[in-house]
Amino acid sequence: MKRTVVLHYTSIASLIALIFLLVAWEGWLAPLRPGGSMLILKVLPLLLPLFGILHGRRYTYQWASMLILIYFTEGVVRAWSDQGASAQLAAGEIILSAIFFFSAIYYARDLGRLAPNRH
Repeated sequence: MKRTVVLHYTSIASLIALIFLLVAWEGWLAPLRPGGSMLILKVLPLLLPLFGILHGRRYTYQWASMLILIYFTEGVVRAWSDQGASAQLAAGEIILSAIFFFSAIYYARDLGRLAPNRH
């Protein structure tokens, strides 16, 4: 049970941290254009699972773990192709998305073991 709680809060923390990282990155730390870019809108899909993640809904954890792979992939591409601060921020995106992915899938698995007939 304690592991499940840790996974739940790790998922919440990594998702919220990723949202803040992406807003800061595209807003003012290293935007594609001076003054920010429309790429900041890439954070919007991360807001969709936020309520379900905060409330520990297994189904939300399941589909959000697939959604996060898009951000992992973007981080890998930009870490490889960008330079300077943007590449470092992309590395942060990789780390946070990987943390969320693993904590989310293990949390969903643990919930399934606790209540196999409940979604």
